[in-house]
Amino acid sequence: MQGVFTGFATIGVVIAVGALLAHLKIVDLTAQRVLSQVAFFVGSPALMIVTLSRADVRNVLSANLVATTIGVIVPVVIYVLCARFLWRRSLGDGTIGALSAAYVNAGNLGIPVASYVLGDAALVAPTLLLQLIVLQPIALALLDTDALGRSPSFVQLVSRPFQNPLTVASLIGVVLSLTGWTLPDFVGNPLELLGGVAVPAMLIAYGIALRLGPGLGAAGSVAELATTSLLKLIVQPLVAYAVARFALGVEGHALLAIVVTAALPTAQNIFVHATRYDRATVLARDTILITTMGSVPVILLIAALLG
Repeated sequence: MQGVFTGFATIGVVIAVGALLAHLKIVDLTAQRVLSQVAFFVGSPALMIVTLSRADVRNVLSANLVATTIGVIVPVVIYVLCARFLWRRSLGDGTIGALSAAYVNAGNLGIPVASYVLGDAALVAPTLLLQLIVLQPIALALLDTDALGRSPSFVQLVSRPFQNPLTVASLIGVVLSLTGWTLPDFVGNPLELLGGVAVPAMLIAYGIALRLGPGLGAAGSVAELATTSLLKLIVQPLVAYAVARFALGVEGHALLAIVVTAALPTAQNIFVHATRYDRATVLARDTILITTMGSVPVILLIAALLG
């Protein structure tokens, strides 16, 4: 259990640093946007290359992946239906809302939780790869499409994901993993150093936004915020459990790993994407805050019931 608290405490401290810097007027919302841009265009792509190149992508072909995929699809579909028919959200806002409801913090929180609670950091790899290779490129393509302000041509639609640095970096990482190639030190070392910028930049930018941005629930719909938070904290882990346990027959530690991973909070990089495209920024911020706080008791309960 100490690993759970350590992971959350680490994130909380770095976010608090960003909020303190904003409170002391050392930085402002301009700095928040700059940090988000640096994380999006530099730090995150470097981190994706380093992380994926070291992962065994063959682990994706497992029961973990099946349960994880369905666990993502169900909350996304529920949110999209609500966004379309209840709240009339645009494509960009709806995409960020869907990510807020299902995109887990598999990197900077999932890895320490997998290491200390589950005993193996590799257990989070299927979720990490699914999000980076499938979910994130699709979402970024939709956000890019929305940003055009018009329906793109087929060529634009197909090529646009590959113009995004995160997608390109993810594909490079997968190729390196599959081929076993190792980057030379003069390339790998700078990438690793730049990748180290991503998470703290995201978290500090998030802390600045918490201190200087609109208050909690100011996104315009408390019902929408409640929906994204409940889908992430309750629906996603329940669906992953049901699929893994009853459809695939997974038991024991493997089942615990699947459910704990599904219960991780919304990832901070969703806020970076929201800021980058100026879509549903407050909804992403608030969902991250609520799910980050709420996931602690949820994960502890899961560990107590299935551990």
